[in-house]
This record gives sequence, structure tokens and C-alpha cells, in this order.
Amino acid sequence: MPSIEPLRCRHLGEVDYVQTWQKMQAFTDSRQPHTADELWFLQHPPVYTLGKNGKVEHILNAGNIPVINSDRGGQVTYHGPGQIVVYMLLDLKRLNIGVRDLVSIIEQTLIELLDGYGVESGARQDAPGVYVNNAKIAALGLRVRRGCSFHGLALNVDMDLEPFSRINPCGYEGLDVTQIKAFVDDVSVADVIDDLQQRLLKKL
Repeated sequence: MPSIEPLRCRHLGEVDYVQTWQKMQAFTDSRQPHTADELWFLQHPPVYTLGKNGKVEHILNAGNIPVINSDRGGQVTYHGPGQIVVYMLLDLKRLNIGVRDLVSIIEQTLIELLDGYGVESGARQDAPGVYVNNAKIAALGLRVRRGCSFHGLALNVDMDLEPFSRINPCGYEGLDVTQIKAFVDDVSVADVIDDLQQRLLKKL
């Protein structure tokens, strides 16, 4: 059997949501037992995405921002420039971890990263993601097919948070949303990506 390459990291810049989603599906459908796992680091132009169980009534006023029905878990969220998205294309069977384990790994990685910036955060049992004083700073939405994961996490770094006020984020009415910039004046998306990549590589 061919040897398995180490985890690959790809940095895609700002890319269209639908095209990237289609590439994730194609990658997952075509991967073989020896295919290397990949992490895709990117940002999206403004877009609302509804998870598989997402309810349209949680979109209060989309305005001119497109709304995409996605196949990830979770409800509605917003993606935009200044938010880091990491898509996690992992063979969970090969890694011998379950979906709940992966969620915990992601949440713990983000909590430790934020702690490095002096931001105290935590996870919640009732709603996946990472929170600072009950305001959501990172969202999670995964899909598993044939034992392999895709989709992933979105971390708010330095972005326009206004579009979140036009939805019930993750299906929670009145849920506050925050970002690293609210606590750290001098924060760069590139630096946070580097930090997050190193931490995810260690954990995985």
C-alpha cells in the first residue's frame, strides 16, 4: 500500500464559497485510503450559508449578500473578509477519531490560540463553537462522508460584524458576535493564520 503523506496545508486567499465547496466535495469523493489529509486556509467574499438543518427564518434581512444552502452541519452563519476559514479534509477513520473528538480538538485549539492573545474564551455544550463572555468568536460546521470530514471552522479576526446583525447567528436569536480585533488592537489575519496552522498541525 502506498505510504501516506503528512498533512498538507493550502493557503487559498479570498475565494468564492460555492466553487470552494464544490472542490471540497470532489476532493472527498475522489480520495483514496492513502490520500493525504489537507487543511485549506482561506477567506470568503460576503456570503450567508445555511447548514443542512438551517431554517430560512433565521435570515432576518440578507440585503444584497447572497444566501447559499450548504451541506454542512449547523444553522446560518456569515462569512466575509477578515474572517479566517479553515476547511478540514481529514480521514477520520484513519486518524481513529470521531466527529465529537474533532469538534473538541478544534474548540480546544481555538481556545488556546485566543489565550495566546490574552483573550479568555470557552466552549459550550449546547452550541458548538468558541465564545468570549457569551459572544461567539468562532463557528464550527462539519460534514462527514465515507468516514472523511470536510467544511470546518470560521474564526472572526478583523472584519465587519454588521452582517451578523441581519441573521440569528447559528439559529440563536440575539446572540452577540465578537472578534479578536475587539480585544487586540494590533492583530493581523496573516499572523493568526500562521499561529492557527502551527497549533492544528500539533493537535492533528
